[in-house]
Amino acid sequence: MTIIEKIFARAAGRDVKPGEYIWAKLNLVAMRDFGGPNVIQEYQNKFGEQPVFDKGKVAITFDLHIPARDEKVAVNQKFLREFAARQGVKLFDIDTGVGQHILFESGLAKPWDIIVGTDSHMNLLGGVGAAGFGMGTTDIAGAMYKGELYFRVPPTIKIEVTGVLKKLVTAKDIILFLLKTLKTDGALNRAVEFSGPTIDHLNLAERITMASMVTEMSGDIGFIQPNDEILDYIKARTEEKVETIGPDSDAAYEEIYEFKVDDLQPQIACPHSPDNVKDVKDIAKTKVDQVFIGSCTNGRFEDLNIAAQILKGNKIKPGIRLIVVPTTMEVAKKSLKQGLYDIFINAGAVVTNPGCALCTTGHPGILAPGEVMVSTSNRNFVGKLGKGAKVFLASPATAAATALTGVITDPREV
Repeated sequence: MTIIEKIFARAAGRDVKPGEYIWAKLNLVAMRDFGGPNVIQEYQNKFGEQPVFDKGKVAITFDLHIPARDEKVAVNQKFLREFAARQGVKLFDIDTGVGQHILFESGLAKPWDIIVGTDSHMNLLGGVGAAGFGMGTTDIAGAMYKGELYFRVPPTIKIEVTGVLKKLVTAKDIILFLLKTLKTDGALNRAVEFSGPTIDHLNLAERITMASMVTEMSGDIGFIQPNDEILDYIKARTEEKVETIGPDSDAAYEEIYEFKVDDLQPQIACPHSPDNVKDVKDIAKTKVDQVFIGSCTNGRFEDLNIAAQILKGNKIKPGIRLIVVPTTMEVAKKSLKQGLYDIFINAGAVVTNPGCALCTTGHPGILAPGEVMVSTSNRNFVGKLGKGAKVFLASPATAAATALTGVITDPREV
């Protein structure tokens, strides 16, 4: 069996096959400040004040509009806090960070787990071997009550990556290159397994980057088999048993793709699609107005550190706005301790509190019509960050280099 088939077989208590529909027991049900209030209203309409299936397996995270940006958001967050207090479920307030990252930092996501939530990038939990799925309001409300959901077992495609990355070519460049090749529908309703020597050596931050952008391939979930480093990370954060997970040697895949990255160049997704990808050098010198380094895809300490080493001792180009957002408070504290904040601030950047930040409208830093931004996030669709604006997606290294020059720049040039 493939990884997702193994996970669903254990959760269903029987063997499963691709295309089959099953009831699967859940390890965690999560919601965030965006979407969470609708879930609670749905739950109360259907089940009143009945207890959730397991208060230790329901979590509310605040990561989108934090601190509350207007009265409506403040009311919604108060509503969620009151529900959490009444039900005794876990609440991660505005001082924590991006929800999915908080789940594995808190030991709530581990290999073999099935986790559902209200965010479309729940599948980044595949970076630690957990099956994370984004769901709608009704599904999450029902899951909170029953502790199970009805799933279709997806076919699995395997993406094997070999080769040694050149200096300042990163996991973000790999996943953008894969999107260029497979397109935004390349994994439609599929599970994805990333494998091969290049993938095996990726650290946690890099694995998260890869798994998170399975969403942009239209995939259900993406997995990387945990290595010892990942297992030790999770074991240090939970008292529950932590087991490794991987496919059987004779697992059946719908498709197998092989890619070599020895000669991969820094990549960048041009407006207005994550699969409109080119080599950075091919569009170098394109003028930008703003650079964003952060998001659930590229806001870990390792991401910020790459950018900081490029910015160290330098100033960003006059007229350029650089916004840096750590993914979580844990990342922020480590970045502060390691001197990254000094580097960013001295370079002329604005560093904000941990959270999702510039993934969508409604946040400080939204673009005016006609403005251009290089972002380390995962989506660049029309109007997502301001009507009439253009967003390019790139690695933290490319983003930092661009902030220094004011034009899209290959990081190896600086």
